[in-house]
Amino acid sequence: MHFIAKYNIPLKKALSLIDQNYYMNFVDCHEEPIHIPGYIQSFGYLIGIDAESHSITFFSKNIEDIFNIENTQQLFDKKITAFPDSFKSIIDSDIYNSLNTFTRRENETYFDKIFINGKEYHFSVFKSKTNIFLEFEAVLENPNKRISNKYDNFYIIDDAQEIWEQLLNTLSSIVNYDRMMIYKFMMDGSGKVIAERRSENMESFLGLHYPESDIPRQARELYLKKRKRIFSDVYAETVPILSKSDEIIDLTYSASRAMSPIHGQYIKNSGAASSFSVSIIIDDHLWGLVTCQNPEAKHIDLEDRVQAGIFTALASNAYSSFKSKNELKYRLELNEKSSQLKAEFLKNNNLFDSLIDNKLEIKNLTEADGLAIVADENIVTEGTTPTRETIEKIVQWAYENTNDTIYVSRSFLKDHGEELGLDENAAGIVIYFVERSKNNLLIWFRKEFDEHINWAGNPEKKIGVFSQNGEEKQIVSPRTSFQIFTENIKGNSKRWNSRNIAALQAIRDLILETSHKNYNTIKRLNDELKKVNEELDSFSYTISHDLGTPLTVMKLNAQMLLKSLTDGSEKSKGKINSIIEEIDNMAEMMHDVLQLSRAKHSEIELGRQETYRIIEKISENAKITFDSPKSEIIIKDCPDVLADKTMLHQVFLNIINNAIKYSSQQENPKVEIEGKEEEDIIIYRISDNGIGIPDENKHKMFKIFNRMDNAKKFKGNGVGLSIVHRIMRRIGGNIDYESDKDGTSFILTFKKP
Repeated sequence: MHFIAKYNIPLKKALSLIDQNYYMNFVDCHEEPIHIPGYIQSFGYLIGIDAESHSITFFSKNIEDIFNIENTQQLFDKKITAFPDSFKSIIDSDIYNSLNTFTRRENETYFDKIFINGKEYHFSVFKSKTNIFLEFEAVLENPNKRISNKYDNFYIIDDAQEIWEQLLNTLSSIVNYDRMMIYKFMMDGSGKVIAERRSENMESFLGLHYPESDIPRQARELYLKKRKRIFSDVYAETVPILSKSDEIIDLTYSASRAMSPIHGQYIKNSGAASSFSVSIIIDDHLWGLVTCQNPEAKHIDLEDRVQAGIFTALASNAYSSFKSKNELKYRLELNEKSSQLKAEFLKNNNLFDSLIDNKLEIKNLTEADGLAIVADENIVTEGTTPTRETIEKIVQWAYENTNDTIYVSRSFLKDHGEELGLDENAAGIVIYFVERSKNNLLIWFRKEFDEHINWAGNPEKKIGVFSQNGEEKQIVSPRTSFQIFTENIKGNSKRWNSRNIAALQAIRDLILETSHKNYNTIKRLNDELKKVNEELDSFSYTISHDLGTPLTVMKLNAQMLLKSLTDGSEKSKGKINSIIEEIDNMAEMMHDVLQLSRAKHSEIELGRQETYRIIEKISENAKITFDSPKSEIIIKDCPDVLADKTMLHQVFLNIINNAIKYSSQQENPKVEIEGKEEEDIIIYRISDNGIGIPDENKHKMFKIFNRMDNAKKFKGNGVGLSIVHRIMRRIGGNIDYESDKDGTSFILTFKKP
């Protein structure tokens, strides 16, 4: 049994003790159990019966005021029908006679009217969990109610603000509180008054913000379930609920549920004595509230409260429809802009070029102040952006701190300004990783927004302290002042709204589509190139192999012809020698082309290769080949490398031959060869004091058949370095060089075996 009934404590003292116990167990508003207060308001009367047996399990103490019951204790575990004299009006009602029909669904309320002792009452029924709630309140006549607007008036309004103002005008004809407001919830749970209707003597709250703690999380959850709440008189005594069991009674869906002590004190502090609210539900979310206040006690008839809820639902649907139409219009415009942007993108075969050519449109589409396009080491900006150095810091931060494809923040300056050295141009930021592996990303920037928020009183929560049994306890202390408190917020930009994100997603989709198109184009070109290369390789092999025999025959015939001219003129012999020399050049070129083809397609077998003997033998042979006996060849350390034996020989043969050949005409020709170990690689440097490589030839050093302008007097065909370049790539190494007027150094990088 409820402890009031069990211990027979006077009601006023019991309320005081319960209030104290209520405060004792929590500090934060979020922890307050507002759905189980144990009381109802004095305008209501409540009886709870078991959903299965229909026996009485609890009731409000004041039911004895309207029903003729001498001893309420006798009600427990009995049915309503056991007291035909006391509950005749309930027993005879249509709802009670069809109770199972009306309570099939949880938390769905049905209404009727009955007469109790000659007075008319609203009779409401709903089932919650294991109990059926029978709730009563007196019918009030409202002679001032006047509704002339049609239900569809909201749908002909083409302005969001007008919809809410029209709702307040309509509700004023039904409930007519001294202050009526539309209260919109922000993303962080705080709220703002966006529309207001008030009496002349009431202070305006229009535009004021309220902290999230004013309507904490559990209160918002209740507003989503029970969409109409009235507190007729915050100064009136509440009515306790008496129960035989210790079961906590959930009053979430009760129309007369008492308010929490903290909320009651909050209403008093605001200067009001009564309040009424209706939830504004949009897309199944608590969008806001219609909030009404009066400086004096005021009760609204149940029918009027229901009608207020209907008009609020109509206005909510009209607003949702208005927003949907606007959103559809925006989406169509966005699709049109995306199509135009797509047409511009398709003019380029390179995504980076497409982004640069359309950077202004990409910036404007998201309503940003600036844009940075990052591709590898390249950064291209548009509009107002931080410095290049700052952008590089932001890119590094993004790679280290987020794994998401898209990162959005309006408080980037406030959160990371000191860490990254940001200025007001990077208060808000959106980062889109186009391709992480290639360091391709887009960054949109928004400047700092000078934001001032006018709060209805200081939003900081204050904790009060009271003493209980010699021990100090803490409680949340409701605000005592609602005087305007202005907060200046630094480090934020304007919010990135849903439209900005939709534009960003459209750009992302366009980039993905363009990348897919470019991928297919590149794949097709690569396939064609592969086919052409295979044909060229086949052709080069055919030339090198099949033309070898006729060239040999031509050379033999030329040599025989030369021998037969024993008495011939020197001029004729010179021409024949010239033919033989060109045949040798042609044979050498075909041999090099065949080597190039083999360097690309031959099977390789990587392993540890000793280099000293290979280098020594090639060096001695090269001195003979290029008739340069005075060339000084210095061979230093020669560490082993990871390579294919045949291909390694080709690499050193070409590089050492070049070094000796191009330095052979110097007064003191010199070639130096040295290998060094560095971590997991081996680096060989082959240096000569030859003719050097002109700057204008450096961009085509490893291209086939390329010959330097200053090398025309040296024999060669420009294939050797192409062979080396291809081999080094195949064995997992690299080739580079350094050159000036004093000579050239080729740098060969091998993997360590």
